[in-house]
Amino acid sequence: MQIEPELCKVEDALGILVGKWKPIILLHLLKNGTQRFSELKRSLPGITQKMLTKQLRELEEEDIIQRVVYAQVPPKVEYSITEYGRGLEPILEAMHEWGTKHTLHKREMQRKASI
Repeated sequence: MQIEPELCKVEDALGILVGKWKPIILLHLLKNGTQRFSELKRSLPGITQKMLTKQLRELEEEDIIQRVVYAQVPPKVEYSITEYGRGLEPILEAMHEWGTKHTLHKREMQRKASI
């Protein structure tokens, strides 16, 4: 690895992605495209409206997602990934692959421990 620890920007990246819900929100938007708030809420069982709003605002502040408000009654708000945010796709895929391998590794460790 060529990264100098004192110059490492992993902490900056984690500051944007950290949180139980942000990676899942991003994966839903990457997979399904533009979604309304209510669609995102339905696809994330267990998240509160307050938490979803907070996570979306933080991602919007970092230019990872875009929020479009339509002037109509009832109000319509849509969220989508920005071009800049699409750069996270390979990172999220790598995290998913590693998480899958780690889950299998843990199961194997538990199996060996129970023998």
